[in-house]
Amino acid sequence: MISFDSLTLKYWLQQQKAFLTNARVQKIQQPTRRDFVFFIRNEGVTRKLYININPQYYHVCFMNKETENNRLISIPEKPPMFCMLLRKYLENARITHVEQPEFERILEFYFETYNEVSEKIYLCLAVELMGKYSNVILYNYDTNIIIGCAHNVGAEKSREREMSGGLPYVYPSGRPNTWYANKNSLSEKCEDINSVIDNYYSEYIYNDKINRLRSNCRQFVSNQLKKDRNSLKKMQSRLDKEKSFDKYRLYGDLIMANLYNLKDYQKSVNVYDYENGKEIALELDETKTLKENANNFYKLYNKSKTSILKLSKLSQDLQTQIDYYEQILYSIEIAESFEDFTEIQSELEPERKSKTSSKMSVEPLEFDLDGCKVFVGRNNRQNDYIVSKLSRDDDLWFHTKDCAGSHVLLRCQEPTDKLIFECAKLAKEYSKGKDSSKVGVIYTRRKFLKKPPKANLGYVTYKCEQEIIV
Repeated sequence: MISFDSLTLKYWLQQQKAFLTNARVQKIQQPTRRDFVFFIRNEGVTRKLYININPQYYHVCFMNKETENNRLISIPEKPPMFCMLLRKYLENARITHVEQPEFERILEFYFETYNEVSEKIYLCLAVELMGKYSNVILYNYDTNIIIGCAHNVGAEKSREREMSGGLPYVYPSGRPNTWYANKNSLSEKCEDINSVIDNYYSEYIYNDKINRLRSNCRQFVSNQLKKDRNSLKKMQSRLDKEKSFDKYRLYGDLIMANLYNLKDYQKSVNVYDYENGKEIALELDETKTLKENANNFYKLYNKSKTSILKLSKLSQDLQTQIDYYEQILYSIEIAESFEDFTEIQSELEPERKSKTSSKMSVEPLEFDLDGCKVFVGRNNRQNDYIVSKLSRDDDLWFHTKDCAGSHVLLRCQEPTDKLIFECAKLAKEYSKGKDSSKVGVIYTRRKFLKKPPKANLGYVTYKCEQEIIV
């Protein structure tokens, strides 16, 4: 990534200085701790000044509507304290002039405004764009005393330059003695340097936020998968131990069959196993009669039988949950836009669902094959929408067999074999098995699909299916 250098800042200020001089600040927003939006109005025009002090992509520029959307800016309900401070002092204030100390990556906005007792005061907002040391500082220009900072710097962080309210503002030490430009500097494209800066960093911010969302969602789902797989493994181990439960019924039957040939209160007895054709020794509780020992074996048999039924049901539910999370994991890998991740997050976090569902537009992919419409879901919400709302009884539904993937729906009155095969190829392409040499794809009419009550999004059962190997 190209970092923001002093020469780029110099050219940007040269092109924007006329608009900034004598402009007024209408509104101030602070979406996060590290970015700010100033609504600047001059000559009958309002523009949004964007300041970012993130160590990865620190910069300043005027945003347009498209790049503002790319930055995924969301305004918090409760603004940060520093934002409230800026609003108190700078909203409706006039910018008298803007300066850049020579060779520095510092932008200084000088304001003329009034205090609580209507006395004119002169303030300066210093925007320092210096990597991990980037900051925004508001100080009184007459007294040189800091009013507030975006990030306070104490003695434990810097011995040379502390910054917080009440301390004097001083420039960073080791000031450069020449203009600095990075390799492939943005300053080389200075016909409209603001657009160059805006487009470059907005794209980088968008991609970075998408990657962070992908990483966070993937981590959450991977943790759930690991937890469920461990639980399933333990259940399978218990099931394997309980599988020999039928022997307890046999032991009880053998004791009851020899009830009058054996004596009570023995440690063990030898009986003939008529099912396996051999004699076996049975360990007994010598404090109990033969009949009581037989009843104990029957109790163990019934207990194990009940345990197997419950464990089998729990194992089946866990496997369904694992398949569900694997489907979400696939959706995360193919998600491309912020809207895709909004849908996935609303599914992972139920408390977000009510807040986002009303604003969410579910739009699966749509293709046209030989004049017929084909719909492909990119996540469970879109898959559910395809099956529940979009489909008709005679539409054909496709999905990869035993593999996470998208639901594919073909709407065609008389589909040809070629068209069915093309839809099967789409089902393979939009699945985890897209790189496999062979994948089974099942398809059936929509009327043969059923969504069980309380099932997860996108989960359906089917019948009358056919299979194609792609």
